[in-house]
Amino acid sequence: MGFPGTWMTESESVVYRVVPKCACSTIGQILYYSDHGRFFDGDIHDSTTGLHKWAQEHSQPRIEAVVHGRKAPAFTCVRNPYTRILSSFFDKICGIQRNGRRYRGNLVPLLVQKYGVEVGGEDGRQEFDQIASFRRFLLFARDTIRFKKPMEPDIHWSAMAGHVSTFIVNGGRYDRIFFTEDFNAGMQTVLEGIDAPHPVDLATIPRFNESEGHGPKRAHPVEAYFDDLSMHLMWEIYKRDFQLFRYDFDNPANKMPKGPVDLDEVHAKLGD
Repeated sequence: MGFPGTWMTESESVVYRVVPKCACSTIGQILYYSDHGRFFDGDIHDSTTGLHKWAQEHSQPRIEAVVHGRKAPAFTCVRNPYTRILSSFFDKICGIQRNGRRYRGNLVPLLVQKYGVEVGGEDGRQEFDQIASFRRFLLFARDTIRFKKPMEPDIHWSAMAGHVSTFIVNGGRYDRIFFTEDFNAGMQTVLEGIDAPHPVDLATIPRFNESEGHGPKRAHPVEAYFDDLSMHLMWEIYKRDFQLFRYDFDNPANKMPKGPVDLDEVHAKLGD
């Protein structure tokens, strides 16, 4: 299986396991900059040079050798499950994508028809009941993850633990797992542990939020979207994410983790 979703600098200074909706655009650009002294012109997910990616065949043996030989530190970044699924909804479901179309073609029509989800009209700009639509989407997300119906789960709302675990199961080991919510501090510890050709000043790095502006703005505080049933569904889908990455399940209004990630526990529980 190898290391899907894994990126590495061309200088082989650091390895990163991408977790969708967890600052991956910004992290990818920082890694690119640390090698080349400039940012990639465009969405870093579209780059085919300048960064090793598992999806690029020529990169696979390089990534495999570095990971198995522990020749460079490896890290990933996680995010509060409540804000992550909300971000997925507004970006991927309500938003128009970079190519000017809806995400995954027939996905949104299926959600409208089978789950009664509204998305703000053709352009995602019209008023609609965000809370009711999000809760219906959450039911759909649960169905895809638990029952793989009406389709396989999408990487943007499948559990973070699943993404993180493939790296461990196939022989990798993380040196750091930090939080999107405390991004600069976490990314700084990663940068301090690598010998990068170009120094990175996090205070001056722009945020490359490639999903910004795709969809309607969230009109309510996070906690307004989650009633008892929604929280029950969140626990059903993301129990391991809340537990392993120390997020507060009982209070959707608290986006901050309750403590640092225990790397030994993550490797033990996700390494089966």
